[in-house]
Amino acid sequence: MRARHSCGGGATRRARTRTPSHPDIPLEAAVDAAVKAWLLAQLGETTDLTDLESRYTRLGAARPVALEVLRGRLAAFLQSPTTVNVSGVVGVGYAENIKGLERQIALLVAGSDPAPDEPPTGGADETGGDFGILFLQGRSRR
Repeated sequence: MRARHSCGGGATRRARTRTPSHPDIPLEAAVDAAVKAWLLAQLGETTDLTDLESRYTRLGAARPVALEVLRGRLAAFLQSPTTVNVSGVVGVGYAENIKGLERQIALLVAGSDPAPDEPPTGGADETGGDFGILFLQGRSRR
């Protein structure tokens, strides 16, 4: 017979498991409003929120989620032809879209736009721990 941990009302309590890549983040970690807004700003307002939440639960941070989605979009563009022409009717090219995705991925990899769930990277205005020393030197009187 299995022992059950009760949490009042006969409900069973599940043990919190950790993500394999981030052992300090619980698997049930939810995407808060700031992270969700940052992800939508990076990926576009039409991005599926349930997909973002499942990726965030699996990866544990916003930046890897954004990179995974953008790399998937880039792979889809690279698999399709870069230009489509119908003689005398229309011509569509995706080369600039591919370059734009590559630039955005490079900026995210470089860490140019910090995600809300990332720790501050330093500086007096972010951490409050830095201080400076100012030496005063007297001037001779005339």
